[in-house]
Amino acid sequence: MTPKLPVISGQELIRALSKFGYAQVRQKGSHVRLRDLSDAHRRSITIPLHPSIAFGTLKQILRDARITVDQLLAKL
Repeated sequence: MTPKLPVISGQELIRALSKFGYAQVRQKGSHVRLRDLSDAHRRSITIPLHPSIAFGTLKQILRDARITVDQLLAKL
């Protein structure tokens, strides 16, 4: 059984993804683009800087980053 997705803000998600090796590449408005500089095979990820990220959006971000919910919870 997979754990429930947490309710987190865009800033919290960016901090957690930075622990996985992602770095901010650019920002346009309220969206930040992150890229894993050590692994070129990982997709670039766009994070909305909202007070809380929608569950569907968070699920897709984790899928693109190839990170499980358990791994994310461990880094929060």
